[in-house]
Amino acid sequence: MRRTIPAFIAIVQSILFLVHLVLYVTWTFFWGTTDPSILFWLRAALALLSVSFVAASLLGFRYFNFAARMFYTLSALWLGMVNFLFLAACACWLIYVVPELFGVRLERRPLVIVFLGLALLIAIYGVVNASWTRVKHITVKLPGLPESWRGRTAALVSDWHLGHVRNRGFVRHTLRMLSRLQPDVLFITGDLYDGTAADLDRLAEPWAKFSPPLGSYFVTGNHEEFSSPTRYLDAVKRCGIRVLNNEKIAVDGLQIVGVHYRDSVDGGKLRSVLAQAALDRNVASVLLVHTPNLPQIAEAAGVSLQLCGHTHRGQFFPFTLIVSRIYRQFAYGLNRFGGLSVYTSSGAGTWGPPFRVGTSPEIVLIRFD
Repeated sequence: MRRTIPAFIAIVQSILFLVHLVLYVTWTFFWGTTDPSILFWLRAALALLSVSFVAASLLGFRYFNFAARMFYTLSALWLGMVNFLFLAACACWLIYVVPELFGVRLERRPLVIVFLGLALLIAIYGVVNASWTRVKHITVKLPGLPESWRGRTAALVSDWHLGHVRNRGFVRHTLRMLSRLQPDVLFITGDLYDGTAADLDRLAEPWAKFSPPLGSYFVTGNHEEFSSPTRYLDAVKRCGIRVLNNEKIAVDGLQIVGVHYRDSVDGGKLRSVLAQAALDRNVASVLLVHTPNLPQIAEAAGVSLQLCGHTHRGQFFPFTLIVSRIYRQFAYGLNRFGGLSVYTSSGAGTWGPPFRVGTSPEIVLIRFD
């Protein structure tokens, strides 16, 4: 693990260097900048911006103050912007080079103005869209559902990523939405916290005003397990939320199993936890895990409904395509695997760039029928 993290940082930083180099070459070629002083400052600015997110992330794991939050937020915004600027730069080269192969030469400056301007507009939309949480209504029919659960609703909220970007205001906003929905029970399937430094006690305060009749239940995501998850689990408990530590409980007759991230992505461990849970196959059950990786194991154990998140549905292009390729039909939404129903949420928050293009943040309200 200690060797893996530096290697990962080196790979990410190398990619960011190359992306910023492409932006520099694109701008100087299409705009025709030749002034040495302008080129110097442009190189310097792009060089600093290329290391900003990695630097902010490293600082963010240790410090939580106004300066650290602002640095992280601004660098995350720039990282999201760079994604669209890079795609715009690629489009500039494609639109310019292809006609030139047939002897048609286009004006350079209009190309860079149009495509970089479009990238800016998309980025602005992405920030606004990421702040607009929707409510997704679904209905599930589970064999063996206790009569007391028919017509009841559960709220599923995953991937809040509370930390430097999403903080106390986001908690209060989301809890106000949940209070209006009045669910009977709340399920949180991991990444409630971003895994960075945070004022956990302050984030816990707004929870005092929200308490669903049948309780709130939580399992960890990968971000709570970047380091020891103890402080996050303690914070969750202070919120009045029940942590399900690889265990089964019965809530008014409904079987609910929660498996933490590290064990839920290990096939052997997940199979062992579900075996120990000894699910009654004649009674409906709900499995809370962070990722939609191993539905075949849940289905074999007799689970009725698996609830998860993690994917963010990719957040924005081109990661939407990558996530769809990795998780296929389980990348988002309600799907089936044999006798198992699986719902993967796109999440309420964002990781890294606070952008969403082609996806929406959501609270899922599940009606049991």
